[in-house]
Amino acid sequence: MHPFHRSRPVRIPLRWKIAALAAATACLVAAAVGVLVHVWTAHDIRQRAEAEAFNTMYSAMDVYRRTGTLLDGAELDPPGLPAALRSPADSDRHTAYDAREDDYGEGPTVWAAQRTGGPGSRVLVYRVNMAPRLHDLDQLDVTMAVASLIALAVATPLAIYGAGLLGRRLGRVSETAGRISGGDLDARTGPTKGRDEVSEIAATVDLMADSLGQRLRTERQFTADVAHELRTPVGGLLAAADLLPPGETEDLLRARVRDLRGLVEDLLEISRLDAGAELPARARVPLGAVVSEAVVRTGLDTEVVVAQGAGTVETDPRRLERIVCNLVLNAHRHGDAPVQVTVEGRTVVVRDHGPGFPQALLLRGPRRFQTGATERGSGHGLGLTIALGQAWLLGGELHLANAPDGGAVATLRLPV
Repeated sequence: MHPFHRSRPVRIPLRWKIAALAAATACLVAAAVGVLVHVWTAHDIRQRAEAEAFNTMYSAMDVYRRTGTLLDGAELDPPGLPAALRSPADSDRHTAYDAREDDYGEGPTVWAAQRTGGPGSRVLVYRVNMAPRLHDLDQLDVTMAVASLIALAVATPLAIYGAGLLGRRLGRVSETAGRISGGDLDARTGPTKGRDEVSEIAATVDLMADSLGQRLRTERQFTADVAHELRTPVGGLLAAADLLPPGETEDLLRARVRDLRGLVEDLLEISRLDAGAELPARARVPLGAVVSEAVVRTGLDTEVVVAQGAGTVETDPRRLERIVCNLVLNAHRHGDAPVQVTVEGRTVVVRDHGPGFPQALLLRGPRRFQTGATERGSGHGLGLTIALGQAWLLGGELHLANAPDGGAVATLRLPV
């Protein structure tokens, strides 16, 4: 687990998004197909009914004119005849659709009508009841709806399964990127199945990791080489400063040489942490006593509160002291008094009452040679970086935050 954490927003898995999109698409397609089938079928049913009424009326008129009798279903001037067919202007055959129910409770009707002779003669009518046909249309609609639901029930699990495969592949890439972001430069996605965009993303992430790892290794090697090369001349400068006659110049030069030596030692420590050459020497020690002694060694006015729950921990006391000293020095250098150190259980909290950590530091974590805003004071930006590396080496977590009422808060949690 990386020692510096940022909260992540709640995310919706990709598989559910794809499944929802597939289900919505299937519903839209089913609705569109259902509407088209309904409209086309209804139009076809009406055309067939009109053709049946028209042809039957033609046969009935031929029989009536020859024999004077009516075929079954044919009528003369029925009372329910639509007004458009009651007084046709000529003797041509006409059809009409009537959506009303007749006196017998029969539903929509298609009428065909023609005058038996010239103007003023009676109107011969034949009608086709549409109720059975519309009932069949309703049954077709129900069948289409059931078929759409069955198709949706089958398509959604398949979409979830396919999206799950894609999500797992993307998850591997995301996990690899997260491990690289957490400092694991050897993390790789490796070959992935398929020849698509996901494979290209995975290959790009691996290529980026190779390039980033090479650059970081070059940078770390350069830092280590510079620190090693500076160690000898800095030691010579410190020895030469001891030969100067006492005075203000000697004190100023000695202070600057000590600062330079401290910077070189910090760089060497960072290079060893980066290279993984450090190993903790664990021992069972009283946490409160180790923290109190580390605060005293800083020589700074710091309030230490050891709760009753602070007991014995198994850790490397030298590295623990290094973390506490760096956090206390950082609080005094960049914050304001009072600086408080609280020990409770396996947790050590260092708090100041200054302007707090910069937002950039809280978002991206400590960066070497970056101290945040200029008003937070001087320094090389290595103290928090070293504390973070030492906490990770001890298996602990170092969380940086700002208190609601102002001030920076650094919380060190040691592992069980």
